[in-house]
Amino acid sequence: TSKADERPCARQIITRLGGEAYRRPLTQTDIDRLMPFYENEASKNGFEAGVRASLEAILASPHFIFRIERAPTDARGGGTYRLADLDLASRLSFFLWGQPPDKELIDASQRKELSTMAGLEKQARRMLADPRSDALAERFAAQWLRLQDVDKVHPDPNFYPNFDENIANAMRTETKLFFKNMLRQDRPILELLTADYTFVNEKLAKHYGISDVVGPEFQRVTYPNASRRGILGQGTMLVQSSLANRTSPVLRGKWVMEVLMGTPPPAPPPNVPLLEASGESKDGRLLTTRERMEIHRQNPTCNSCHRFMDPIGLALDNFDVTGRWRERENGMPLDTNGDFYDGSKITSSQDLVTALMKRPTPVVRNFTENLMAYALGRRVEYYDGPTVRAIARSAEANNYKISSFILGVVKSDAFRMRRVEAEKETTDTTKASGR
Repeated sequence: TSKADERPCARQIITRLGGEAYRRPLTQTDIDRLMPFYENEASKNGFEAGVRASLEAILASPHFIFRIERAPTDARGGGTYRLADLDLASRLSFFLWGQPPDKELIDASQRKELSTMAGLEKQARRMLADPRSDALAERFAAQWLRLQDVDKVHPDPNFYPNFDENIANAMRTETKLFFKNMLRQDRPILELLTADYTFVNEKLAKHYGISDVVGPEFQRVTYPNASRRGILGQGTMLVQSSLANRTSPVLRGKWVMEVLMGTPPPAPPPNVPLLEASGESKDGRLLTTRERMEIHRQNPTCNSCHRFMDPIGLALDNFDVTGRWRERENGMPLDTNGDFYDGSKITSSQDLVTALMKRPTPVVRNFTENLMAYALGRRVEYYDGPTVRAIARSAEANNYKISSFILGVVKSDAFRMRRVEAEKETTDTTKASGR
């Protein structure tokens, strides 16, 4: 209301906005560094221009752009240190909410509550119960299950005229709602494979052959039979692991091994002919995908990897490029028989789920690794192995509920602590050689 009020008001605005931007209360030093931006501009162009200049400085600051986790002054190279509570609050909030910490979490960190396991778990459980944790389901599920790859496949309209962008979007929504439901209901992670339900709207339900679904809104439905189960029956997985004009058991097998089991096959050797080059017709008819694969596998170098991938993909071959059920290909009955790597006979998606559930450890540990990488913002390295196994064992005792994995990651040393990079000794080779 007066000229004298401008500077205190600007200081109050900078303190509030800076605290939100830096994800912590501003120190006196922070404020003193930002106020000159206001003062210089306000002296020339008035109050609002001064506030704008200070806001630009806030948004350009490394404290806003980066999540800086400062090491203590006594930290030694190669050693570890516990994150400060404010830094841990940001790490926890971006993991569970995908956004800066709220006031309650900041206040808890200032009371040093995050320094204790009980306080950290209390805040994590509060945040999981908050609707903002939907960001974990949407962002983590999208990254882990590679939902963006659905856009990379454009089914040929000559073969699949009913597939369009609306169905592709509905498929992505289906998987996100499915994972969100698992998180909200704290379901076992293995339900990702075994669930007899999904979320569809009318358009997607018709595409899958599910009746009694009306309207554009998504609703939970139970599958009418066992041909579809969990993520292996959802279009996001089936479309992204296909080609434009035919299914690809190789890509589907690779997807299951890589995304779900964490055991990606090695890259193909050079100069290996493409599957399409294996032959197009026989006795005047088009070859089925399986027949092309068998010709391709006659090369011993190819067979060494394909014998693991192909049976997995063939078990899913009853789903066409767009995820619809089929019984025949090129007029010939589908042959989906194969042997899982442990010797189990698999002929359908149900058999594949049974085989995966028989030995769930690879799926469980791979989920733990991906969740941990998402939480830490870095790759999981070999030295994280004991932590991954410990989290998985602890979750097993709690029926593999998703919350067990999340809390296991949050309470792990890898999440609560950081390693100080060892200082590298350098030598002046130029001087040593006399050059």
